[in-house]
Amino acid sequence: MTDQRVIIEMGMGNDQYGQDYTKAAARAIEDAIRHSSLPIIKSLSIAETDMRVSVTIGVQRPEAVNTDQLATKLPHGQVTVKAVKGGLNVENPQAGTVIVIASAAVEVFLPPQSGWKLKDS
Repeated sequence: MTDQRVIIEMGMGNDQYGQDYTKAAARAIEDAIRHSSLPIIKSLSIAETDMRVSVTIGVQRPEAVNTDQLATKLPHGQVTVKAVKGGLNVENPQAGTVIVIASAAVEVFLPPQSGWKLKDS
C-alpha cells in the first residue's frame, strides 16, 4: 500500500518590491502552515521520517525558485518542493516594478492508518 494524503493546506505570499520568486514562495509556504495545528500527528505511533511532505509552488517564473532553500521551511518529514507555472505577476508601470505573487499547496502523507490507534502517553 502507498501512503495516504491526510492534510492539504494552501497559502499565498508575495514580494512587493524585490521581484524575488523564492521569497514570495517562502511566504506562501509560511501562510499555508500557519493555518495548521495538528497535534494528532504527534499522538500517532509514526516516526517523523515516515511522514512525507510535498510542496507545490505556483509562480510565473518557476525556474527562479530555489526549491532546496524552500524545503528548509518545513519543520517535519521528508520534504520535496517543486515549482510550477502559476501565481501572478502584477506590473507597476509608473515604478517599473513587478509584484510577484506565489501560491503554495502543502500536502502531508502518512503510512496507511487503520483505526487511528493513538499511542500511549
